[in-house]
Amino acid sequence: MAQRLPTGIEVLDRRLDGGIPAGSIVLFSADPASQSELLLYELTAARGTLYLTTLRSDQAVSDAIQRTKSRVGTPTVRDVGGDAPLDAANRLIGALPENANLIVDALDPLERTERSRYRRFLNELQTTMVNTDSVAFLHAMKGGDEPRNRAMTEHVADVVWDLDTQVRGNDVINKLAVPKFRGGRALDETVKLKLEEQVAIDTSRDIA
Repeated sequence: MAQRLPTGIEVLDRRLDGGIPAGSIVLFSADPASQSELLLYELTAARGTLYLTTLRSDQAVSDAIQRTKSRVGTPTVRDVGGDAPLDAANRLIGALPENANLIVDALDPLERTERSRYRRFLNELQTTMVNTDSVAFLHAMKGGDEPRNRAMTEHVADVVWDLDTQVRGNDVINKLAVPKFRGGRALDETVKLKLEEQVAIDTSRDIA
């Protein structure tokens, strides 16, 4: 059985039997208008992290992480959102050290590239994660114009996190589903999260 790498987010690690198997690719799908980035920032506290941003500037991401009041690390942040995002991402991922986190935020521009090139990117990413005993977290946007290669990402991913965010009256409800966990146990129920200044379990009960 592959070594488990803690995510650093205790509420998730308890549900995931200690963390994510080393060498895995995690697809993290969430609404653009959600607090999903908070979860990404907290992942950086667990180990050395390479954070690739495709939409915001590297300075904007670094500033946001520094302003976060929960526990975070000091990731290496690089902007790969230029004319050739796959090439830029491949160059940086190729130098990933052992036992690292890789975060791609957001994945969508990469998924909109030509199908055969994107498939090659995923396969090379998978090889790198296995060879370095690392974990990749691919942050993908739900809703709207879904990239044409999203289904490919879902198939290749070893683990899928699906964050559902709903506004009910005065409350914002966040529920995390883990419908896929290759080499482990998928969760048979969602985890209700509080995404405020840090990630926590929401213990309030739903009223039908």
